[in-house]
Amino acid sequence: MAVTLPAVVEELLSEMAAAVRESARIPDDHLLSLKFIFGSSAIQALDLVDRQSITLVSSPSGRRVYQVLGSSGKTYICLASCHYCSCPAFAFSVLRKSDSLLCKHLLAVYLSQIMGTCQQLSISDKQLTEILLTEEEQDHQYGMVISFWGLKSLLVAI
Repeated sequence: MAVTLPAVVEELLSEMAAAVRESARIPDDHLLSLKFIFGSSAIQALDLVDRQSITLVSSPSGRRVYQVLGSSGKTYICLASCHYCSCPAFAFSVLRKSDSLLCKHLLAVYLSQIMGTCQQLSISDKQLTEILLTEEEQDHQYGMVISFWGLKSLLVAI
């Protein structure tokens, strides 16, 4: 089962990507649309992109995760393939309450993909597994919702 974003978000991100390919910048009207859909998270996500806080971590098997250094200094794991972030805001506002479509970290991942600003890091499959296991341990310690997804599901998704 593929997890998809609402059509309006997919369309906006697609238009933004086309605009960046054409003119190397995001037009103001797209930024206004982003702010309308995501509220203050849009500004916070753009700030993360500006600070180059997003790293694409890939392994030889082709698995890919994003590490996002949040404004608090904590690093969160984002899986763009299944629209998941390990932050508390995603667990509470996106999964539990359905108040938001994405958290600022996941939105920053999509924006950095569009703008080509992701830092790149290649690591071994074992190292990637260790990153995910460490994240799961931390999430269980704080009672996060990663157990809702389950590590096995996350590994399959990436």
